[in-house]
Amino acid sequence: MNQKVIQKKIADSSTFIFVLYAISASFITYSCMYAFRKAFTAATFDDMFFLGVHYKIWLISSQVIGYTISKFIGIKLVSEMRAQNRAKAILIVIGIAQLSLFLFAVTPRPWNIIWMFFNGLPLGVVWGLVFSYLEGRKTTEMLGAGVSVSFIFASGFVKSVGSFLLLKYNISEFWMPFVTGLVFTLPLLVSVWLLDKIPPPNADDIKNRSQRAPMLKADRKQFLWKFSTVLLPLTIIFIFLTILRDIRDNFAAEIWAELGMGDTPSIFTTAEIPVGLGVLFIISFTAFVKNNLKALNVSIGLVAAGLAFNLITTVAFRMHLVNGIFWMISVGFGLYLGYIAYHALLFERFIATFRQAGNIGFLFYFSDAFGYLGSVSTFLTKNFFAPDINWLVFFSNLTYVLSISGILLCAVTYFVIREKNQSINNTRIILTQKI
Repeated sequence: MNQKVIQKKIADSSTFIFVLYAISASFITYSCMYAFRKAFTAATFDDMFFLGVHYKIWLISSQVIGYTISKFIGIKLVSEMRAQNRAKAILIVIGIAQLSLFLFAVTPRPWNIIWMFFNGLPLGVVWGLVFSYLEGRKTTEMLGAGVSVSFIFASGFVKSVGSFLLLKYNISEFWMPFVTGLVFTLPLLVSVWLLDKIPPPNADDIKNRSQRAPMLKADRKQFLWKFSTVLLPLTIIFIFLTILRDIRDNFAAEIWAELGMGDTPSIFTTAEIPVGLGVLFIISFTAFVKNNLKALNVSIGLVAAGLAFNLITTVAFRMHLVNGIFWMISVGFGLYLGYIAYHALLFERFIATFRQAGNIGFLFYFSDAFGYLGSVSTFLTKNFFAPDINWLVFFSNLTYVLSISGILLCAVTYFVIREKNQSINNTRIILTQKI
């Protein structure tokens, strides 16, 4: 049975079956990618330093620098990618990442730090390649919410697997990332094959959400110029979310240890299950908001609500009104509510609202590139200017500052979007009258 026949069968199925199929294929694919990217963070690399910097910070920074460069590369690569090349590209870049993990294991410390750079360098484009199968549909919010939960579930799950390999099989901290990748190789191959069978958006999808097409350099420059006043605050908020998410994610082992849960591998997964389910439940309902502008405003509201929830729960934790487990789960929920609102809803409805030719991949990678640049800058700043502050205190303090700042920027963004939409509508009316 050839590709087009399979795609037609999937397209002709009920909406429920299509959504279930697309979410499953994309969720498993992106979850498997996490095994090649995040497993090493389950190790703490105690008492290892290089040039006065903790070894784990070197590893994370090296990978994030590669991942950040990958996001800048993705602005061009993903936005211009043709549909027929996506599956092959996913497997090639993950294969390069796994090879880097092997070289990391066999190269003596500290010279193996460089291989984490080459591990992160290809992986940054995977999200855009996966999401390009899902965008531009009436069900994109449901699909986006489903696959975006992989941010939450997969990160915790692969760290649980990595921690299990460390504690139960005594695999070294250097070989554990490569072995974890091997565990997930077969599921990755199957899920990418299934992902590539998803049919393109139909005529009804295009009518409701606008045509999605590759964006060349001139298209990207025009888009940035036209929407710069909106994209600036949106990007800054996304940087804040990325910094908080990366600290909570990359230094979860340290934070949980400081909360007294360092010897419980399952905590990485069990703490993320309620976060993932809660965010998925809320984001999925936004698919029922038919008006694109209203949905865009709802997405801004969800980001602000998530940041406000972060702020409230952190205050409660610092006042000893809630325990550490409740706080980590609550902050995760608030943080991912905003983060996934961007990925599953905000960028999709942004393009649909302004009816601008293009694709979500460009918006993802423009924001992601600066988000990860903010993350690595924060890691290095903490190491050199606040080395005596543990990650638990550092994370909770930063949550105060970035949550308040983000809420204020959400208010600014709401009014900027309203003004931009009114301006575009007025221009359309004038042009119609001239015709």
